[in-house]
Amino acid sequence: MPDPQKTDFRSNTLFYTDMENSAIIAIQKLVKRFPMGQGEFTALRGVDLTIRKGEFTGLIGPSGSGKTTLLNIVGSLDVPSEGEVRVLDKSIGSLSAAEAARLRKGSLGFIFQSYNLLAVHTVYENVEFPLLLLKLPSEERKRMVMDALEWVGLTGKIKSKPPQLSGGECQRVAIARAMVKRPSLVLADEPTANLDAANSHHILQTMRKLNAELGTTFLFATHDDKVISYLRRKIYLLDGKIDKDEVVLQSASNA
Repeated sequence: MPDPQKTDFRSNTLFYTDMENSAIIAIQKLVKRFPMGQGEFTALRGVDLTIRKGEFTGLIGPSGSGKTTLLNIVGSLDVPSEGEVRVLDKSIGSLSAAEAARLRKGSLGFIFQSYNLLAVHTVYENVEFPLLLLKLPSEERKRMVMDALEWVGLTGKIKSKPPQLSGGECQRVAIARAMVKRPSLVLADEPTANLDAANSHHILQTMRKLNAELGTTFLFATHDDKVISYLRRKIYLLDGKIDKDEVVLQSASNA
């Protein structure tokens, strides 16, 4: 008997019909090749994928399945070898380096497993950094930084520096930095890889809360069962192709 909490995405047409005009990521026949020795390695093999505004979705698969490559292309950190990738109605393969940087700066947030915080700067300064790139007025920056730190429960740590924080606190700072400009899309690459179970669940609950309250779209690359248990949609990659795509329906236990 099929799991009542799951449904094959391709058969779940009604669920997505009303969201049809809100695609935030649209991918068609994506192929990505990398040079290797005298030949090449094909990391992605004809991927077709649409992700709608407000989804909480994961790219799931073992190392080498293509999930990080796909995440990097969506984040405009790489470009397709073939096919079309549109993010926020921008064609990733057609963007100049400056245009790709503007897309990342204005509309995308990134959360990495290694935090990537600036060790010599305070929590406040780390979270403020994306707003400095946007050249916002200081009072507006202050309000936005404090809002972001309140979301992740770190308003009491604004003067601390990363070496003074726990791993869980560092990842919460990274989430605040990703969310501070209220991006349309947040990309998270194995965000709980360096955390214990308790901190992982706290981080994931925080991201689900931001997804629900702000409508931010989250896309993960992961093989962590803890992350997978929080996803609303699970896209399984195998050998550079989508092997399975399923939606997890909401219930009292996973809301």
